[in-house]
Amino acid sequence: MIIAVDGPAASGKGTISKGLAELYNLPHLDTGLLYRAVGYAMLDKLEDDNFENLAIDTAKTINLKNLDAELLGTPEVAYAASKVAKIENVRSALRQFQIDFAKQKTGAILDGRDIGTKICPNADVKFYITATPQIRAKRRTLQLLEKGLDVKESDILAQIIARDESDKTNPAGNFYKSQNAHLLDSSLLDIEGALRKAKTIVDEVMARQAG
Repeated sequence: MIIAVDGPAASGKGTISKGLAELYNLPHLDTGLLYRAVGYAMLDKLEDDNFENLAIDTAKTINLKNLDAELLGTPEVAYAASKVAKIENVRSALRQFQIDFAKQKTGAILDGRDIGTKICPNADVKFYITATPQIRAKRRTLQLLEKGLDVKESDILAQIIARDESDKTNPAGNFYKSQNAHLLDSSLLDIEGALRKAKTIVDEVMARQAG
């Protein structure tokens, strides 16, 4: 079984994906970490005249060992990730990595922004997780404060709004809800409630497939 989970930053897609991966014993890949890993490597090269080529070369070397969620979880890395994600050849270099991950015999669950549209268009179950920018900013601020980072919710909200706009206008990506994806708005749900709704949908799909 392949499950594709898409959605904007801080929508809850990562937490829901991890929960589903545990419930169904599936390997999980947070594909955003791939772009964050490239962005992290490029932090001191954002204004380099050769930025694009350097980012492409970096993307070709990324592997699972590079994906330290704690290290890559800062707003600065997120900003750098949004820049490298606009480079088509960076996306191409990372795309096959994601496709190969999804082809495991056990199946897999991947979350990101173009999983259901580009990476796994034939996934058994597709989700599009969303929430209002204000809710997402509050969640992300709490996450970062718990990590000891000095952040302001107003700044995080501005970053999220800017990231949403960047994603929508990204010529290299397909950041929209896949036609047959299940929309799950987590604005008014806690994580347990959102996970229950997602599990119900997966169980229904599995039951239909089983006949």
